[in-house]
Amino acid sequence: MDKFLEKLLDGEKVEWKPLGELADIIRGNGLPKSDFTQAGVPAIHYGQIYTYYGSSTVDTISFVSQETAKSLKKVEYGDIIITNTSENVEDVGKALVYLGKEQAVTGGHASIIKPKASILSKYIVYFTQSQTFSKLKQKYVKGTKVIDLSANDLAKIIIPIPPLHVQERIVEILDAFTELNAELNAELTAREKQYAYYRDKLLSPSDFEARGIKYEWKTLGEICGLVTTGNLNANSMENNGKYPFFTCNEKPYKINIYAFDIEAILISGNGSQVGHINYYKGKFNAYQRTYILGHFNNENIIVMYLFHYLKYMLKAYIYKNSRKGSVPYITMPMLNAFTIPIPPIEEQERIVKILDKFNTLANSISEGLPREIELRQKQYEYYREQLLSFK
Repeated sequence: MDKFLEKLLDGEKVEWKPLGELADIIRGNGLPKSDFTQAGVPAIHYGQIYTYYGSSTVDTISFVSQETAKSLKKVEYGDIIITNTSENVEDVGKALVYLGKEQAVTGGHASIIKPKASILSKYIVYFTQSQTFSKLKQKYVKGTKVIDLSANDLAKIIIPIPPLHVQERIVEILDAFTELNAELNAELTAREKQYAYYRDKLLSPSDFEARGIKYEWKTLGEICGLVTTGNLNANSMENNGKYPFFTCNEKPYKINIYAFDIEAILISGNGSQVGHINYYKGKFNAYQRTYILGHFNNENIIVMYLFHYLKYMLKAYIYKNSRKGSVPYITMPMLNAFTIPIPPIEEQERIVKILDKFNTLANSISEGLPREIELRQKQYEYYREQLLSFK
């Protein structure tokens, strides 16, 4: 046990109890995205817990009508909403505390945890982010393509319970790290928005027309001689090899075998990072739901122009064409049919040059900020593990 945690406990005992004894757990129901309205009763969809929200929220980004809310499970101030279903083990069991004053609702694939007096809501949420919880839930998760952690199994997971004043101190420390990270990320986001503004303007067909630049629309199927997917599953993730293994996450893992040795653009095909774009040249491997674009017609297209345009428009295309109510995804036919405005090579070169320069400038302006965020995140994770690693 960490010395600081030992000092916090000051000889007091830590009990381990099933979550079901520490809280009432209510499984949600219903709530497809098609039920969302512009205003009304605050609503939290399970997919938003691992794509949008952090550890807690006061406001919701979605709402439902009063009539729809009648049939949904209710979320009160201080309740925890936790995901029961995901496409990967990492996202299942993600949780947040609702701190809004107005009663909210949630739906299927999520459960509401209503803690009893012996445990704090935020303490539970921080514990669900720990390596200890990750190991404990492995016993209960089921499924391959869709991962499930049922409310009944969630109730069986053993949680360490220090005295309330120790829980309060742990939450206070982790809240401070969370707040600092939020401030740093907000500053970085503002700078990224500046870049996005100029990128969107430069790549807009209306901007081409305003400047008298001729262009033609072509599909990805016409531009790329290779549009395929990887063929490895998630069990292939090692993170100790020498070749990048691109999955549906932002950062690649490392494995010891490669299947491709080309210049490629890689696209996450589903999950919380659907539509995320990577560029790589060399030897690599890819997950079976990661799309690979290669063998470009270099006489008519500059690869980095294609890369920038896909970052500009692909996610909107995916969300527009995915079935309502389901997790956003992209299929091979959808990808092949995606169209790109192709101006002359000289104009592509100009756009890429400007965006590359702007990106360099943005990185120069924010020099050290991404690194600072990374260091603070590691520091937060370190202290979280030390504070929650009870023996």
